[in-house]
Amino acid sequence: MIAPPSPDPICVRVNDAARMIGIGRTKLYELIAAGEVETVKLGKSTRITTASLHDLVRRRRGAA
Repeated sequence: MIAPPSPDPICVRVNDAARMIGIGRTKLYELIAAGEVETVKLGKSTRITTASLHDLVRRRRGAA
């Protein structure tokens, strides 16, 4: 039996988020500090919402 496809993640680790949009961790932390990317705190872990990554790319594409 074939397993159903796994759903896209709602949030990802900082390293994964940076890799997804092709930037370094430092730049991603700058975007977080500027309020451009939404984070979620889960215990001691910080996660980045994938929706905010999509929104960031959409905004930046419109500004080009």
